[in-house]
Amino acid sequence: MTKRPNLFVALLPIFVLISLITANVFLFDDTLSGANQIALLLAASVAGLIAKRIGLKWNLIREKVVKTISSAVPSILILLLIGSLAGTWMISGVVPVMIYYGLDLVNPNFFLFTAVIVSAIVSVATGSSWSTIATIGVALMGIGKALGINEPVVAGAIISGAYFGDKISPLSDTTNLAPAMAGTDIFTHIQYMLYTTTPSLIITLIIFLAIGFNSDFSLITGNVGNAKAAIENTFNVSPILFLVPVILLTIIILKVPPLPSLFAGSLLGGIFAIIFQPEIISEVAGVADNYLKASYISVMQAMFGDVSLTTSDKNVNDLLSTSGMRGMLNTVWLILSAMVFGGMMESAGLLKRITEPIVRYAKSTGSLVASTVGACIFFNITASDQYIAIVVPGRMFRKTYEEKGLKPEVLSRTLEDSGTMTSVLVPWNTCGATQSKVLGVATTDYLPYAFFNIISPVMTIIFAYFNIRIRRIIAKN
Repeated sequence: MTKRPNLFVALLPIFVLISLITANVFLFDDTLSGANQIALLLAASVAGLIAKRIGLKWNLIREKVVKTISSAVPSILILLLIGSLAGTWMISGVVPVMIYYGLDLVNPNFFLFTAVIVSAIVSVATGSSWSTIATIGVALMGIGKALGINEPVVAGAIISGAYFGDKISPLSDTTNLAPAMAGTDIFTHIQYMLYTTTPSLIITLIIFLAIGFNSDFSLITGNVGNAKAAIENTFNVSPILFLVPVILLTIIILKVPPLPSLFAGSLLGGIFAIIFQPEIISEVAGVADNYLKASYISVMQAMFGDVSLTTSDKNVNDLLSTSGMRGMLNTVWLILSAMVFGGMMESAGLLKRITEPIVRYAKSTGSLVASTVGACIFFNITASDQYIAIVVPGRMFRKTYEEKGLKPEVLSRTLEDSGTMTSVLVPWNTCGATQSKVLGVATTDYLPYAFFNIISPVMTIIFAYFNIRIRRIIAKN
């Protein structure tokens, strides 16, 4: 029979994790290349010792860890395919062409505003922040760099827009998961979310407009001209290459699952590279006399390994480097380590023990919603997975919301405003780790500029405390 851990014991692995990660920040230049992974595993070891101490058998602990890791396998496979897609889209000229034409279309002062809107539209259409960031987001990052805009700010704008769609699209998995956990239907959930989501998005857009109009772009004309010339001299620039992202987005909108969609997009990029970029194919492969051999080598290399293309502009060279699947391995390692930690914590019931006092002391509507937000953020940090950050608090608080006379959409909205939105702000969360790697910007660097993600949980708490649009169950006589 297992013992119930006290609160201090339950918090001990958290204290260990925070201490180790803090030390890593000061002692390592790149904490995601191994230091944070080991920190998570060491903290998981502490949780495992506690689990044994309270009477759990190792087989049960191991089964829980394996189950937790298995829940992250789809995310890991998607991450690897994103690396593959980035490689083939680079050598095919798809991303460079997006940057090339984007530099003509985008007014620098409105760029951040536009990045939010474009990312939001694509994400609503696809229902996936991950696919949006891996495709349109990468191109927008390239345009932002060419314009000389601070990279973390650009990443914050892209993430803000992408997670708006992830939150509001009926095609999104989290948009379906949250109402399922709370006990309402998806369309009631989406409609009710608009009350907090709309002002959050408007405030976000105003902030990015203010940043854009308070930035000096007087020196970028030459940079833009040089960047366009470098791309044009390196690639065969043609609007036909836009067919690749259009076809991929169409596949996703038709509800083809993410894994086959991204794999198809990756292969499509390779095919277009062979057809439209023969010089790039020969350069990457290092083979000039056998195009069939060069095509095979270069496409394979782009999918699994490093590719660096050289142009006449050093700044553009930075945009034309990819690492394929291999470049995602540190992130995969981080996700696996985080899942081990989350599985250890959950096997011993430590996460439940930590959140029990939160539920107990939530009296008013405002404090209940704030407690739910806190729990979602806590699970994003400790369990490292946005789905757990929605499912567990959803189960924990559902009965309490009913007892308080609150309709289930109040809970489902809170789960999305906090669980979905804050997942990308945690460096070792599957979302934070992935988007950081894809955009090439550290999570802690873009975090202050992911305004939509920061404002959303605050907005839902404000609405609750001021009793704005809080739906209550009407008692029947």
